[in-house]
Amino acid sequence: MFTGIVTDMGEVRSVNPRAGNLHRITIFCNYPRAEIVQGASIACSGACLTVVDAGEEDGRVWFAVDAADETLRVTTVRRWHHGSKINLERPLKFGDELGGHLVAGHVDGLAIVVGREDMAGMARIVLRAPAELARFIAPKGSVALDGISLTVNTVEGDTFSVLVIPRTLQVTTFGALRKGDEVNLEVDTMARYAARLVEIK
Repeated sequence: MFTGIVTDMGEVRSVNPRAGNLHRITIFCNYPRAEIVQGASIACSGACLTVVDAGEEDGRVWFAVDAADETLRVTTVRRWHHGSKINLERPLKFGDELGGHLVAGHVDGLAIVVGREDMAGMARIVLRAPAELARFIAPKGSVALDGISLTVNTVEGDTFSVLVIPRTLQVTTFGALRKGDEVNLEVDTMARYAARLVEIK
């Protein structure tokens, strides 16, 4: 589990297609090399991926992950390339502070940016969610966008808005987010369960 509080911005070093539509992706990061072990989970722009290798190159720490069919189909991972910037978060440990909301790292689909308004260091970003996911998004509820825990500001049909504070713009990929960009969307787990309970009554 994660919290949606980004702790590093990584950079894709390489993407290597392998047999069976598997992509081996190597990512530079600022985490201590000793703390990255094979088998560990890291949320990469919201997608929980497993470390399969790690090392150092010219003083920079890197780790490698494999992305399979489902991840490539549902997320932005299929468009990553050398130089792509991605948000990183390592998983919660028992006793850690829950600064955002509980995030599973299981991306539900893609939301598209339909508008951005910059104001005094902040940004109001308007996104369109896939129709099948829009019902899980409510004002003052939580969403994870590219792995960032955000509070929903407004909702109108299948569009919703979030306000992004200056700190988040500085330390995540959202500083460069523009109209037309797609982001990984994970809806709030509690909203999903609530909807399921209503369905089975």
